[in-house]
Amino acid sequence: MRIGDLAFRTGLSTDAIRYYEKEGLLPSPKRADNGYRDYGPEAVDDLEFIRKAQVTGLRLKDIREVLDIVSGGSPPCDHVRSVLRERLEDVDRKLAELKALRTTLRQSLVRLDGAPAEAGCRCAVIESA
Repeated sequence: MRIGDLAFRTGLSTDAIRYYEKEGLLPSPKRADNGYRDYGPEAVDDLEFIRKAQVTGLRLKDIREVLDIVSGGSPPCDHVRSVLRERLEDVDRKLAELKALRTTLRQSLVRLDGAPAEAGCRCAVIESA
């Protein structure tokens, strides 16, 4: 099937498919006599796996590692578990940072609501931070 057909069947853009191919996540397809990519039906499964792995929380580099492990004949589940733990720690750290930012924003709004606007002042809340 051509790349447009593959894009239609998977819901991905042709650019995304080319990108996954360029990044080594999707094997390069055979080329037809006219030079067009000629994907086999396994490409649909491959792209669905990539999409599901992303939904699971894996980044493209993580997915590439999983595919490398699988192509080596080993089950990747221990590696995936490790990667997901790391990602969870990253998300928890970012959530803590966002909560701290939310607190700062709320405090700044409270101070701003109580601060009079003065001529020549850039912003009392920012200058007093």
